[in-house]
Amino acid sequence: MQQELEKKYGLLTAIAMVVGIVIGSGVFFKAEKVLVATGGNLPLGILSWGLGGLVMVICAYNFAVMATHYEKVSGVVDYAEVMVGKSYGYYFAWFMATIYFPAMASVVAWVAARYSAVLLGWDIAGPQAMTLAGLYLIGSFTMNTVSPKLAGRFQITTTVAKLIPLGLMAVMGTIFGLKSGIMVENFTSGAVAEVQGNPLFGAVVGTCFAYEGWICATSINAELKNAKKNLPRALMFGSIFVVLMYMLYYVGLAGAVENQVMMAGGETGAKIAFSNVFSHFGGTLLFVFVVISCLGALNGLMLACTRAFYAMASRSEGPVPYIFQSVDKATNMPNNSAAMGLFMAAIWLTYFYGANLAEVSWFGVFGFDSSELPIITIYSMYIPIFLMHMVKETRLKVFQRFVMPLLGIGASLFMVFAAMLSMRWAVLFYLIVFAAVMGLGRILKYYGHTENR
Repeated sequence: MQQELEKKYGLLTAIAMVVGIVIGSGVFFKAEKVLVATGGNLPLGILSWGLGGLVMVICAYNFAVMATHYEKVSGVVDYAEVMVGKSYGYYFAWFMATIYFPAMASVVAWVAARYSAVLLGWDIAGPQAMTLAGLYLIGSFTMNTVSPKLAGRFQITTTVAKLIPLGLMAVMGTIFGLKSGIMVENFTSGAVAEVQGNPLFGAVVGTCFAYEGWICATSINAELKNAKKNLPRALMFGSIFVVLMYMLYYVGLAGAVENQVMMAGGETGAKIAFSNVFSHFGGTLLFVFVVISCLGALNGLMLACTRAFYAMASRSEGPVPYIFQSVDKATNMPNNSAAMGLFMAAIWLTYFYGANLAEVSWFGVFGFDSSELPIITIYSMYIPIFLMHMVKETRLKVFQRFVMPLLGIGASLFMVFAAMLSMRWAVLFYLIVFAAVMGLGRILKYYGHTENR
């Protein structure tokens, strides 16, 4: 008989998941990319952060409405299943388990290692950094599997900790920039470098990684107390808070260092900014909080990653469900699902290194950025859910039934269009990989269903 997951998380943990996963590595990792994508045009960069945040808030609102009515296992999979159908729900769950969650977790593990390497003076793609990335990945898996309650507390603690560097830079960076004149110069200088393609679309695609992760909070709805009230609250409060914090941080960053220096600094750009405002020691200390911030994001992603195969197995779907629906009595964790989640994350960490960090790509034309394209995919997969939401939810008023889902479709299409315009051929080769993985999911859909339990 299948065991159920206990209701062990409260509203604070759910909010910490939304804020803590979204505010993690991306705002530090992608700030320099947004500057590069816009050629150093600061107002255009701020617009990019605003548009990326608007997309997140619109989509989060739609899922918050669904969360008030439906509660099973792994929220977003529930909504895909209820709105579009069981088959679509299965393929959505398969995508989340094999591509989205592990790809995101692997990238964030490397980003945490990257900033650790910057602090220690190591090569960000060298053996030390990659060893640390593997250690962070396994460490997060261990905490989530052995003590899920500790993982929940860690999520809350790191969420509070990561707000320290963002808040201080937003306030002190702005003051520093106004006094020194750097902010006025950055705002009025316009583009300082030539860019290829559409700068706005390229920058918005860059922000999508920084804003992504909020959907992971829906993965714990089966373990969330009063989920139909607490999950919608967490999604809306968390997403709006993140957008405001990001834009204030980006403005503060513009007051801390000249755009040219930030763009040329690469992985050390954020450290230069912190050191300028808070002195070398203060900058280094605050940069430690950046590493903690990344580890908090990794923890939240791993929390979702470890439950991904359980989400399918709990519905008696996917490969060998009798194995992955097993729940450990001592920890109330689906340990087999967790082990598979770690394995998938390890595969994607290997891919990320070979495709994006190695001197020569291991995968040739199939070497795409796994920190961005899976996110664009999930936005395209939201579209059928929003469409069927308008068809089926006759009990809702016009605003919730039609206006917001239509805006959600428009926002999702915008992200897909921006990715196609800015990445072009990389999108095509990624789609081939995506089709192969989803085809494997179809083959394995009923594998092991006839075994004795």
